[in-house]
Amino acid sequence: MPAKGVSPVTDAASAPRRARSVLTAVAVIIALAILIALGTWQVERLQWKEGLLADIATRLAAPAVTLSEIEAMTAKGEDIEYRRVTLSGVYDNSRERHFFATWRGQTGFYVYTPLVLADGRSLFVNRGFVPYDNKEPEMRMQGQLTGEQTVNGLARAKLSGKPSWVVPDNDVKKNIFYWKDLDVMASSTGLDKAAVVPFFVDADDTPNPKGMPIGGVTEVDLPNNHLQYAFTWYGLAATLVVIVIVARFRKRGNPPAQ
Repeated sequence: MPAKGVSPVTDAASAPRRARSVLTAVAVIIALAILIALGTWQVERLQWKEGLLADIATRLAAPAVTLSEIEAMTAKGEDIEYRRVTLSGVYDNSRERHFFATWRGQTGFYVYTPLVLADGRSLFVNRGFVPYDNKEPEMRMQGQLTGEQTVNGLARAKLSGKPSWVVPDNDVKKNIFYWKDLDVMASSTGLDKAAVVPFFVDADDTPNPKGMPIGGVTEVDLPNNHLQYAFTWYGLAATLVVIVIVARFRKRGNPPAQ
């Protein structure tokens, strides 16, 4: 039996309201948990990114190492990204590959040229940027260096696959690459994969004849917006709490009509 003084009709009508209140509370708790989790995740990402940036800064400030030292790091599974390296060899200009790029507002290409080492292996060097109209070597013959060359630059790891589905497929026939597929770069020039060093080197800004290619184009300014994202998620969580509190006070101040 319903409690004394409580109409069965009123009690039946209040049941759906109680059910809605429970569902609303559950939804709020779930939403709050998700927002807090996202904020915490961004804090963790912030700590990771700050550590990474500090590590990169240390590598860029460290003395250059030899190619054999970089290879030893690779063999041990160590991160070689942005480590300064110096090496020597002869450019095989007939096998250069072109990576579509934009540099300082200009559209053009990064020129990747195999550097033939003393042991006969080849290492693809990103020699730098050339404007779109200077893609073909005959448009910049003075920059086609011959003879023994010493290259100073930054080691760059080989990509395991296409960075994203939005990146276009490489147009091998036109020698236009949209992502650095080292294996295809090598095979498309007739080089034996086994005789190609499994990473790249980005050359520094040492001037080339006639200014091309323009070296030193490596971008190491990684975006770090995780603190902003964390504030956003935590802010939304706080806003949700305020909305719930205000709604509860309003509900108490406006009892349902009998």
